[in-house]
Amino acid sequence: MTPTAYIFRSAPHGSASGREGLDALLAASAVNEELTALFIEDGVYQLLREQQPQQILGRDYAPTFKMLDLYDVEHIYVCAESMAARGLSTEDLLIDVTPCLAGISSLSSPHTPSA
Repeated sequence: MTPTAYIFRSAPHGSASGREGLDALLAASAVNEELTALFIEDGVYQLLREQQPQQILGRDYAPTFKMLDLYDVEHIYVCAESMAARGLSTEDLLIDVTPCLAGISSLSSPHTPSA
C-alpha cells in the first residue's frame, strides 16, 4: 500500500471541507492500511471538544473523529505550533493525538489538496 496523508487545515463549519475530508479518510481506510491524519493551522479546531454547530445550523460531525481508531487510522498528528498559537492543548481535543514539531505547517502549500 502507498502511505497516504490527509491534511486538515481549515476550521470546522465554515465550509464542508472538514466533513468531506473526514468522509474521504474513513472511506480510504477500506482499501489502505497506511493512513495518516495531520491537523495544522485552523484544522486543529476540527478536533476541539464541546463544539456546538447546531447554533449555526451546522452538522455536529466532530464526534465521528472518535471512529478513526475503529477504522485503524493510527497515525494522527497535530501541529504543536498551531495548537500553541491558538491557546490549545491536547487535553482540549476529542481524541488522542501525537503533537508534531514546529514547522510541520510547511508541508501544506497552495498546491496541496487538503480539507
